[in-house]
Amino acid sequence: MQLQDTPEEWRVVATTTPFEGNKTSVRTDDVVMPDGTVARRDYQVHPGSVAVLALDGAGRVLVLRQYRHPVRHKLWEIPAGLLDVPGENPLHAAQRELYEEAHVKAEDWRVLTDVYTTPGGCDEAVRIFLARDLSEAEGERFEVSEEEADMELARVPLDELVRGVLAGELHNNCLVVGVLALTAAQAGSGLEALRPAEAPWPARPFEK
Repeated sequence: MQLQDTPEEWRVVATTTPFEGNKTSVRTDDVVMPDGTVARRDYQVHPGSVAVLALDGAGRVLVLRQYRHPVRHKLWEIPAGLLDVPGENPLHAAQRELYEEAHVKAEDWRVLTDVYTTPGGCDEAVRIFLARDLSEAEGERFEVSEEEADMELARVPLDELVRGVLAGELHNNCLVVGVLALTAAQAGSGLEALRPAEAPWPARPFEK
């Protein structure tokens, strides 16, 4: 048996969009089940996201703390953002987010992992990049607003983040997946074996 997720699409006999927001919407599909019955499925339609695990030369990860209203928490996270433009190259989006949220640039980029955040209720796909060889970005800092105006930035040793994840103290999806994936890569084939930054991403196809 090959342990690999495979694309598949069950027949939809009806679909509506009961809510359409600024960036996301809610879709309702009537889906034909294997036994021939029809089940209704509601889910959030999402443009996709990128996230950046930025690792400096001292083995520290760049993290930020931001208020997230749906969960009523300030969460420690890694830089991340939406794929605002359909078909946008995710690497370009990740570089933009690292600049806007941390005023940092990186010379070495690789794909750390790709995930569906909540596939039972949302079609969001996230590509998490590993960024290394960090330096301060040139020019003026990006002007932030709303929740981002209250962000805190820090550089935290990877081991401390892993400890916080396993202790149940850190909960952001991309941070959790990113730091554990990085730890596994370091213990396995090494960071040089990670996929290149422009590796295909079937969940959100793009032009290089």
